[in-house]
Amino acid sequence: MNSTTYHVPCIYPLAPADCTPVSGKPLTVCVPGSKSITNRALLLATLAKGSSTLRGVLFSDDSRHFLKCIQDLGFETEVDEPARTIRVTGHGGEVPKAEASQYVGSAGTAARFLTAYLGICHGTYHMDASEQMRKRPMAPLLASLKELGCEITYEGKEGFFPFTLKSNGFAADTITVDIEHSSQFLSALLIAACLSPKDMQIQVEGTHGMAYIRMTEAMMAQFGVHTDHPASDCFVVKHGQHYQALDYQIEPDVSAACYFYAMAPLLNIPVCVENVHFDSLQGDVEFIRILEKMGCQATDTEQGIVVMPPTDGHFHGVDVNMSACSDQAITLAAIAPFADSPTTIRGIGHIRYQESNRMAAIVTELGKMGILCKETEHNLTIYPGMPKASTVETYDDHRMAMGFSLIGLRAPGIVIDNPECCRKTFEEYFAVLDNVVRKKKND
Repeated sequence: MNSTTYHVPCIYPLAPADCTPVSGKPLTVCVPGSKSITNRALLLATLAKGSSTLRGVLFSDDSRHFLKCIQDLGFETEVDEPARTIRVTGHGGEVPKAEASQYVGSAGTAARFLTAYLGICHGTYHMDASEQMRKRPMAPLLASLKELGCEITYEGKEGFFPFTLKSNGFAADTITVDIEHSSQFLSALLIAACLSPKDMQIQVEGTHGMAYIRMTEAMMAQFGVHTDHPASDCFVVKHGQHYQALDYQIEPDVSAACYFYAMAPLLNIPVCVENVHFDSLQGDVEFIRILEKMGCQATDTEQGIVVMPPTDGHFHGVDVNMSACSDQAITLAAIAPFADSPTTIRGIGHIRYQESNRMAAIVTELGKMGILCKETEHNLTIYPGMPKASTVETYDDHRMAMGFSLIGLRAPGIVIDNPECCRKTFEEYFAVLDNVVRKKKND
């Protein structure tokens, strides 16, 4: 790999009908810590009183931006990248600096979580982001913060970065938030809600990304703050709760693990990702259940979940709703051409508003390979076929780079443009992939 392209080494250049099952010892892979858990833990540690030690931390562009932001706010940290640990000294909800500039890069969690936290503190905070993040929606969260009394001054287009927050605490104890484009808006408000001088009620419009909300609630509870649900679309965080400092172990990133689990049906090999288990906080573990529907078998072992390929060497297309694990829509779309029937992915219209317009990106890049992919408002249908050689435009989107690299393991001539965009969440991805290829070629 050079700095601009990655030529995917083709392991198994056969048409789907020619596949034969492969047995033997599972391909075992270790992936870095969860981005979603790392960034939530960083924020929760700042809100706690005292020092928390976070272990198994993901160090990537996103988490480094989040870490730099909390350091710029005056929080003390001790960072040991080789040991994958960060020690954070929290101030019980107080922000050390009453005025600061924050640059969140392309990190959606930093953008939404820090904006919510700073929007209900007491101070003035200048918020900016990368060109990519400047295009992503912020308006629903900012509208909620206005309800709470925050003054927002935009330096460009209303509802988008950059802007300045002048926060004056809580002027209300009931707000509404629309999460149709991102569940992070609700997660951000939930985490900060316990700072309210009264019980805080959040009314929710939309149902997108509830698996991530459950992760947020579970981690809040681990740090000492609980949420109530008087109705399915209503969340209440009671006043008087406080986050406690913890020694906290971060799970491996299930989103990253799924690229390797997808190799089980794709290459007809058993795959194990270390320390990934079905009781994970992360919603993307549901992708393994989708692989089971395609004909795989999954077993949770002490080492980690092992996914076995279909016994006859053929895997099936599926019709699935992926609203709960939409980060893996690209992964499923990448292996779908090799299935024995069409695959329909439902409930993913919101992925148009992520790091790229992922609906359009999937359709465009599969189309360049000669694979038929039909798009509706919320769904995609991918038809079987052998992909032609192509250079994959990644749209500066880490999931396009990692997901579409899978195609090249079965179809010769697939080149990934701008592979370095993976630094956002998994900077060693292509080195790990090269190691997988070497292992398989030596089998």
